[in-house]
Amino acid sequence: MNGLIVIGTDTGVGKTEIAAGLIAAFRTRGVSAIGMKPIAAGCVPGDDGLQSNDAIKLIAAGGIDVPYREVNPYALAEPIAPHVAAGLAGVDIKLGRIRDAYQALSQRAERVIVEGVGGWRVPLGPALSLSDLPSALGLPVVMVVGLRLGCLNHSLLTAESVRARGVRLVGWIANEIDPDMLARDENIATLAALIDAPTLGVVPRLLPPTPEVIAEYLNLEPLLR
Repeated sequence: MNGLIVIGTDTGVGKTEIAAGLIAAFRTRGVSAIGMKPIAAGCVPGDDGLQSNDAIKLIAAGGIDVPYREVNPYALAEPIAPHVAAGLAGVDIKLGRIRDAYQALSQRAERVIVEGVGGWRVPLGPALSLSDLPSALGLPVVMVVGLRLGCLNHSLLTAESVRARGVRLVGWIANEIDPDMLARDENIATLAALIDAPTLGVVPRLLPPTPEVIAEYLNLEPLLR
């Protein structure tokens, strides 16, 4: 396994921070790693055209000099659903372009951590969704669970859908996004019992959530076997 895809149970669950933490965790074990954000919406003008703050964070976490467009092949301006943003920009998102960028990155590091966009079933086009990406790249999935009310249903439905697509779920990470969540530990225990994949970490709310600190809460053993 030379890479994995980080998906979320919803938008706003901390995929970027967790992906950067995974990169840092691999690096602390002496494994070179770099991030990829194939599709990003809400991008802003930068030195190389439109750029995503998420992609820039992933590049910084990897510490490897890499062409921006390999990390983020599709940079979309509007901060809306990616297929709508792509339509407004006259862009047709294609898996082949993403695959080419991933293969280029895989020559630069031992692990490529690919961050998804939105949730597992977010559309990327009329006949394409994020859930098509793992099979196209031949990669397993790590699921980020945002700890808040409703996370049990979102997580179990996502895990079920991942399995139904024939994609391997190699682990899940709980990310505390609501510090006032009631029955936090009971929810984590329920998820651990019902998700057929190892718990790779429980990340508390961190200010700021730096990759190096997040890495301290992650267990990579199941990913290194």
